Amino acid sequence: MTLVSVAPVLGAAIGGYLLGSVPVAVLVGRAHGFDPRDVGDRNPGFWNMMEQLGWKAAAPVFAGDLLKGTAAGLVGLAAGGGETGALGTVAGASVLPVYAAVGGAMAGHAWPVFAGRRGGRSILAFAGGFAVICPPAFTAGVALLTGVGLASRSFAWGTRAAVFSLPALQLLFAPAEHVAATGALMCLIGLRFGQAAAAERRT
Repeated sequence: MTLVSVAPVLGAAIGGYLLGSVPVAVLVGRAHGFDPRDVGDRNPGFWNMMEQLGWKAAAPVFAGDLLKGTAAGLVGLAAGGGETGALGTVAGASVLPVYAAVGGAMAGHAWPVFAGRRGGRSILAFAGGFAVICPPAFTAGVALLTGVGLASRSFAWGTRAAVFSLPALQLLFAPAEHVAATGALMCLIGLRFGQAAAAERRT
């Protein structure tokens, strides 16, 4: 890989990391007089904020964290020349920059440079980035979230069903190597949950 071909990937990763580092939950929490990293499950993310403030007040966190991933994915898409395939699925020279940017956004959310590297689990940053990686699978995931959420009367169960189904849904629209890359991104979410569990055992 030449320096010319590395530059878009590296630039996308750095841009994604900086976008992901914007501590939306911390900013919203401080506007309400607290730091989400010090209350509830101490996760600076939507779920903790919803439990502290309710749905309406926590909605900016949901939107902000989701859009961080989407914005990062779009940065990667632009860096890679905007190459897409059927139904907008990322393709060709854009694949590596987009995945690098989304991975960067997830890392930024998990270890934010603007918030003392104390971040969240990166689920919404991943979901927002996946909307750029494979729009049709993302749309199917949203439909699944809605269906399972309504059937179970649980947003949490709907979210779990949607997120864990995304690789399988992506396989309907993208090659297996793209699905493997998506699985690698999801491993970062698993790492963050593992770190949180380890921290909880130490307290």
